[in-house]
Amino acid sequence: MSYFNYLYYYNWSDILFMLPFIILTLIVQFGMKSTFRKYSNIRNSRGLTGVQAAERVLMHNGVSGVKIERVSGSLTDHFDPRTNVIRLSDSVYNSNSIAAVGVACHEAGHAVQHAIGYVPNKIRSAILPVANLGSKLSWILIVLGLVTSAMQPLLYIGIVLFSASVLFTVATLPVEFNASARALSCIKETGMLSEGEYTGAKRTLQAAAMTYVASAAVAIAQLLRILMMANRRN
Repeated sequence: MSYFNYLYYYNWSDILFMLPFIILTLIVQFGMKSTFRKYSNIRNSRGLTGVQAAERVLMHNGVSGVKIERVSGSLTDHFDPRTNVIRLSDSVYNSNSIAAVGVACHEAGHAVQHAIGYVPNKIRSAILPVANLGSKLSWILIVLGLVTSAMQPLLYIGIVLFSASVLFTVATLPVEFNASARALSCIKETGMLSEGEYTGAKRTLQAAAMTYVASAAVAIAQLLRILMMANRRN
């Protein structure tokens, strides 16, 4: 069998192997966007905006020195530990929707993690440099290792680098879950939202969390697929 026939044959098997995970990702992303859209259209009874909600989480946890800035786009909210800045998107920063409060409190939860030295967060940060390198180089090395026998050692180097990316994706899960737990705990303890509104914020954060679960599942599946390809190459 020529290499091109080999590649064609196993492309179909790869597609069949990855298809359930691709479908899972699409379903989860659709669910997250529809949930966010739903609760973005419901104003919270306290009239709190996203930025005010984030400030309350920081204050409740005794965290100071964290800036809160506005960033363009939708669902671009994040906490930057390098600058100690929470960046809230256009649909969250000045919005007083239930979804905005939930998302803002979640990002503030990441700031609290950073302030207290949350161990899983430190582990993820330690993996990040290698994971970034792996995301840039791993597939180049893997393809070169599969194509040319003389370059086969590159295949295994690529697998190691890709594994670091997968590990980072998995290590992200407890960090994201904990940030949501901190957010919801603060919302309930401070009475930021009514009971019904709290449920809406919880559903919003649960839907967002599922996107990380789907990403981890896809990453693990990709690693398994590469290992199978390497085994067939041998």
